[in-house]
This record gives sequence, C-alpha cells and structure tokens, in this order.
Amino acid sequence: MAELRGLVAEELGRAVDPRVAAMAAGIAAAHGAASRAVLFYGSCLRDVALEGAMLDFYLIVSDYRQAYPARWMAAANRLIPPNVFPFAQGELIAKYAVLSEADFHRLNGPETRSVSVWARFAQPSRLVWVADEAARERAIEAVSRAAPTLLSAALSAVPNDQPPLDLWKAAFALTYSAELRAEKKERGVNVVDQDPARYLRFFGPAMAAARACGKRCGGSWGRRRLEGKLLSVARLAKASATFAGGADYIVWKINRHAGTKIELSAWQKKHPLVTAVTLLPRLIRSGAIR
Repeated sequence: MAELRGLVAEELGRAVDPRVAAMAAGIAAAHGAASRAVLFYGSCLRDVALEGAMLDFYLIVSDYRQAYPARWMAAANRLIPPNVFPFAQGELIAKYAVLSEADFHRLNGPETRSVSVWARFAQPSRLVWVADEAARERAIEAVSRAAPTLLSAALSAVPNDQPPLDLWKAAFALTYSAELRAEKKERGVNVVDQDPARYLRFFGPAMAAARACGKRCGGSWGRRRLEGKLLSVARLAKASATFAGGADYIVWKINRHAGTKIELSAWQKKHPLVTAVTLLPRLIRSGAIR
C-alpha cells in the first residue's frame, strides 16, 4: 500500500492551471473554517481549454453542520451525499460536490457498494487546495483506497487473467453500468486509453491492495446496478433543489453528453424537482442516459 500511496501523492500534487487553483480557493472560502481540501477531477483535468467547460471539484469539509448556515442542507448532505453546487469565477464555471472527511474516506473504500466516489477517484485527480498538512494526508489516504476498491469489485465479475489495461476498462465499464450516466458507454474505455501509461503504472500496487481486500470489496453487481440507479435518481432530484438553476443544470448535462436539444419551459424552470422526476423516464427510454 505504501507504493500505491506514493503514486497517489505524486499525482495529486501535480501542478494545475493557476485559474483552477484560484477557483478551488474560492470554493473553500465559501464554506469557511469547515473547508479541509479541494480536489479537481474529471474531463477538464485532461483538457487544455477550460473556457466553455464546466470544471468538476470535490470540496472536503470537517463537518456538514459547520459547512452550512441551514440545517436542512447539512441533513441533505448527510442522508444522500454529496450536495452539489454551481460556482463561477472570472471566465470559468464549475460545479462542486461536498463530502465530509469521514464520508470521503468511507465512500472511496470497500465499505460501500456505491461506485460514485471510488470510480471517479480511481481516475487521475489533483489536490488543489488544503487547509493544512493533516488535511493533505487524509485526502491522500482516502484517494489511495479508490483504485483497489474498483479492481477488487471488478474481480468478482470479470475474468481475472486479462491484460492490465483490459481489466481497467472492464472495471470502469461495470461502474458506468451502475449509475444513470449521460456519457456514452465507450466512456470507460476512453478514460483508460487517454493515459494508458498511468494505468499500467498503478496496476501492480493497486492490484496487490485489491487482493488484500478479499471479499470485502466483492458483492453482486446486479444489486449495485439497482441501488446505484435508484441513488442516481435521488441525487438528481436533490440536485434540483440544492443546485441553483437545478433543472437547467440537469438539462445542460444531458444535452452536452447525449447530443439532445431539450429546452425547458418557464413552468419547468420554476418547478425543478418535478421537472427532474418527469424527465427521467423519457431519457431512459431514449437511451440518452443508461
């Protein structure tokens, strides 16, 4: 695990565009003393051009109650993590998800069947803001759990003797099947193909840690798919309430990834929760999300 932790620490510590670092500091400032770390991840991490894209961040906080002025927001984050919010700074726009240090650690590990966090942090990310060295160490420790959890969970469902890159691709494909995702089904393959050297470098240490997980990281993928898609619906519904312009955000995400041209009426914008729920059956039938 020490070798894997070293790889994770090196990757998290790589430099980012100064505008990304400034945006991360702004996100942390919005939640005051509760902010512990900000991580940058997703497709924008791999893209040179940031203008016109929506950047993705995770804000890690010490405590939900301390992070919000309203108790219901803290309760929502605790019951269906994470909460998601929009953020804009200069010419860039972003969204950020909020998790406590305890939840970030748990959701990167084999304690949870939900793929949402460990599938994302088994991919490259950057630690772009920290409150102190203790926060840095906790973030590195949590992210180091993600790749072993992904691989160990995959080993219960796919042939174990595949070449390393094929196993990574199969693992990510499983996670995409366990959420309602607007991205195309080939996305998991593309993630690996964009940086195969990285996944080869991580494979040995991550696989050693995965095998140490044993059955704790296993479980039924059928159950993961059912629970994951129900959780995706719940998160979308919650986002329509916690995310300013929530209905617009949901439609923007779908149009961007699925190539659709959905437009909202004034009534739909005024009632985002109802809109989110009513859009889902239509989108699932159309294949825009899976």
